[in-house]
Amino acid sequence: MKTMDMLNAHPRRSTLDLTVVTECVNSLVECADVCTSCADACLGEEQVQMLTRCIRLNLDCADICQATARVLARQTEPAPLLLRAQLDSCAIACRTCAQECEEHSEMHQHCRICRASCLNCEKICQEMLSRLSEGSRTSLL
Repeated sequence: MKTMDMLNAHPRRSTLDLTVVTECVNSLVECADVCTSCADACLGEEQVQMLTRCIRLNLDCADICQATARVLARQTEPAPLLLRAQLDSCAIACRTCAQECEEHSEMHQHCRICRASCLNCEKICQEMLSRLSEGSRTSLL
């Protein structure tokens, strides 16, 4: 709720639907948290060597999601091309992480949870990209 309140309080509010922006920011932050937790859980597993790639992709995805949330939450003078590139990069990171977590999901519940979060975040980033594309056609950004 605080994200929506802050976006609404901004003197240069986005012309995009702030409910959609808030949903995307919240999904990005949640995915970053889940990916960080999954990486930590992987480090706690007995066969940690088998999870090296998963840990790396978890941490990459977490960092990209956090950066994307911060960029999206900024409302003053957005750079549409940069925002689109960031959201696209984030969707790719989420998809890649989800695919890796799928490889380990039968053995590790944390990977199943992370996979679901990443797939949801990828979907929401794609939806946000669609909104941005619609907005550029109607001069919203």
